[in-house]
Formats: sequence, C-alpha cells, structure tokens
Amino acid sequence: MRLQRLWGTAAGLLMALIGLAACGGGGQMSEQAAEQASACPEPNPRMEVTSTDLNLFVWTEYIPQNTIECFEEVYGIRVNKDEYSSSEEMYAKLSAGASNYDLVQPTDYIVPLMVRQGLLQELEKSKLPILESLDPNYLNLSFDPGNRYTLPYQAGTDAIVVNTATVEVAPQSYADLWKPDFAGRLVMLDDPRAIIGITLLTLGYDVNTTDLAQLEAAKAKLAELAQGVKLFDSDSPKTALIAGDVDLGVVWTGEVVLAQREVPSIAYIYPTEGPILWQDNYAIPTGAPHADAAYAWLNYSLQGDLFWQMLEEFPYTNPNTAALEYAKANHPELYEAYMNSNVTNTPADVLQSGHRIEDVGDATPLYDQVWTEIKGG
Repeated sequence: MRLQRLWGTAAGLLMALIGLAACGGGGQMSEQAAEQASACPEPNPRMEVTSTDLNLFVWTEYIPQNTIECFEEVYGIRVNKDEYSSSEEMYAKLSAGASNYDLVQPTDYIVPLMVRQGLLQELEKSKLPILESLDPNYLNLSFDPGNRYTLPYQAGTDAIVVNTATVEVAPQSYADLWKPDFAGRLVMLDDPRAIIGITLLTLGYDVNTTDLAQLEAAKAKLAELAQGVKLFDSDSPKTALIAGDVDLGVVWTGEVVLAQREVPSIAYIYPTEGPILWQDNYAIPTGAPHADAAYAWLNYSLQGDLFWQMLEEFPYTNPNTAALEYAKANHPELYEAYMNSNVTNTPADVLQSGHRIEDVGDATPLYDQVWTEIKGG
C-alpha cells in the first residue's frame, strides 16, 4: 500500500487557518487556529539541508501526522511516505533494488541481515545530537552494537489480547489459543517470526531455532491454529477487536492500549511461556538520495517536545527519555497513564521471561517457507 501526502508550506498553513477563522464570522484568527499555527517546535538544533524531499518507508500507523506536517513546515521539505506491514516486506523491496528511500524502520532481528547485504549505511554520529535524548537501555543492543546503523524508535511486546466481556475463561498461555472454543474468534499478527516464534514456544523450542525438525513440528502445529484464525492483520488489528469481530489473539503493545481506550474490557495477558520482545528502529538505506533530510528528520521528529505525541497516538514502549520528561512536565495525564500501564511500562519480571527474536542467518528461508505454506494453505 502506498500513501503519499503532500502538504503546504508554513505560509500556506497560516493562510488556511486564517480562512477557517474568517469562516467563523469573527474576521480574526481564533485562539485555537493561532495555537495550531504556532504549535510546531523549532528544530534544536536546526540542520543544514539542501534537499526538498524526504522519502520514508515505514510501518503502517506509526508516525503522527502532526510530526510530518511540522517537519514540512519548519524545513520546507515535502515528506513522501510508503508503508509496510512487516519487516520482511520492507526487506524484500530494498533487496530487490528499491533505492529511492531515505529512511526505513527495521525491527531488531532483521538489522544484521540488512547490514550483511549492504542495504544500510553507517550513521554519522556527529549529525545526530538527538542521541543524547535516548534511553541508554535501548542503545548498543546485540543486533547493532554501538548503534552503527540504527536509532531506536519504539519498543514493545507481543502477547495475548482478550476481550474479557466475551471470553469467559481468558487464556493464560500461548498454548491455550489452540483450544477449540477460540476457533474463528482469533486475530493474529501477520508477522512470520512472531507467530512462528510463539508456536515454537508452545513446543518448548527456542524462538530462534535453526533446527529443521523443530521448524517442521512448528509448521504442523501452526497449521492447526491457522484454521481457527479469523484474521491475520499487522496493519490495524485493534480495528477488529474494537468492532467485536474477534475476541482474542496476539497483537502488539500499542494496539492493545488503543483498543482499551475504546473497549475497557480488553485486557493484555503476558503468557506463561513469556512474551516476544522487540524494538523498531530508524535506519538510512545505502544510497539514500536525501540523506541530509534524513538526518534533519531524525533529530527533529525525535525531539522530546514533538516525540511525546507518540504516547497519545501510538502508545508503545517509548525509548526516548526527553519525550517522557516533556510529557511528565506538560502532559502529566498521558505520562501517568503510560507509567501506570503494565502494557506500555512492561514489568521487570515480564522482561526477564521474554524472548527476543534474532537473526537466524541461513535459516531465514526456512521461516519464510513455513509462513508461505501456512498462509497459502
């Protein structure tokens, strides 16, 4: 799916807001319109940029529209955005030769593969003062030692979501999802490594196994579950939950929080096998045509006084210390909701029991084959 949005310059935005205020009959800009016109924080620092475009290739429903509009306003750069639903989809497009993207958002486990294949360029740390705003707990991880290629964007877990108003006995383990009572009521992420991973866990295997026999066993077991899955969805799994089309399944952190805001009976359960842990990141592809705009975007969009909006629109686990501090001072209700939620603020014991998906090297095609056969069957 391609979504491309073109927005006006600051002058155009200002004129539109003046027009809206005039339509209200007052002939002067309303307080709300004036506030919107000046709502974009200044870049700190402002980067020198000559490019006039920025091409993003990012996860669906993952960047506040206001962030895009503010970047376009303060830098006069047009943002073009393509979206994907899995890291595999993104990787396939780049490895097939797509060379027009300036930024991508690879999940942790696929970063080493992209590095080995020369798809990512090393970051120039001198152009990234934003590094000081990021929580060290999300830096220098095993998939990218020293953050040579990536910056953390969002983190979270994959665990069990359930509408407690419609499910009498909530599942406590991934294995429970195979119960016949749940057939036809399940939503699962359209994410091969996560869903194959939880299946491996139910069999007592490692989520990163390269053993062919274990993967064959997981394929057979997952095929049983797939018959009862109503929807594989990584674009917006919350939609079916909110609508009542499904009652339970496995989804990401942020989708649960957004669903809970609409349907309070929706709960998030960390399974006895332990959740899947993940981190999404920003990276600049090799040959990015507008690298200067990419660095400007990274520093500006991750600023604390802009990135705090993620707590409202995309409430995953936020690895940006400056954003959390800004929210605490200026939007305490959002900050407190974030800190008090066991979904966004994952308990320490849950993290200890979690499983991080890693690069499996030459075994990657085996996982691809399992998923293709499951989805094709």
